[in-house]
Amino acid sequence: MTEEESGARRWLVDIARWRPSPAQFDAAAALLPPHERPAISRFVKEDDRKRALVSRLLQYSLVHHVLRIPFHQISICRTPEGKPYLNNCSTFPNFNFNFNTSHQGDYVGIASEPICLVGLDIVSVSKPQGETTTEFISNFSSYLTDHEWDCIVRDATPSEVLTEFYRYWCLKEAFVKAIGAGVGFGLHRLEFHHEHWTNISIHVDGELSKKWRFWIFKLDEMHLASIAKGHPEDAVSSYKKTLSNANVVEEQLHSTLGSSEEAFTLWTVEQLTQSLE
Repeated sequence: MTEEESGARRWLVDIARWRPSPAQFDAAAALLPPHERPAISRFVKEDDRKRALVSRLLQYSLVHHVLRIPFHQISICRTPEGKPYLNNCSTFPNFNFNFNTSHQGDYVGIASEPICLVGLDIVSVSKPQGETTTEFISNFSSYLTDHEWDCIVRDATPSEVLTEFYRYWCLKEAFVKAIGAGVGFGLHRLEFHHEHWTNISIHVDGELSKKWRFWIFKLDEMHLASIAKGHPEDAVSSYKKTLSNANVVEEQLHSTLGSSEEAFTLWTVEQLTQSLE
């Protein structure tokens, strides 16, 4: 199996199942490079610290697992927009290995691709507190197009409306994360169309893009995940500079985008830490 064939991964960790003692948590954090640790310790709530830690464990473990780079040689940096990338990629010419992490609720996940850009977003479909579903999604109306808004609110029950909103939201987030854009990217510029949430397509600034494909997964009754895959030339400039080969030929792109999307592989924190020890 070539690097290109083996570079796609979809990993998931259920942090609700990990209940470490303070010593176990510190031991897992100690596996990471020192510069990664302040981003974990800055959180006050335990669940937030767990998500931050597991997100970074996933990154280092996946890079080690896929590319066989010794753990102590892995160099993960971030663009000015905060997009993590592997600084070792120059070792693999013509190989755009890139990854994206996401965490919300009980899950932390990572997706990687060897050729095209990949974006991942996980959402927890939780009932709004202190306001109705309509009031809640109205807070985000400026990020949605008229078409998307109409598709969301036409659903019958508040629960269905909420789930429909989160489907659109996580697709937008997955695209923005895939291209490496920051929080200032106008989500209203993106409009999604679908056929019962298959054959999902994106319009950017009103124009259909054929360089992207999208998938939505139901992780459980309360969590959804979306995957975005697209052409490296759409990456923002700061992120594009980190890629080995942004000029992917059309045949290679179509082959990559046309490949089937597999289910996530569930990992435990213990498995991740063992792989790094």
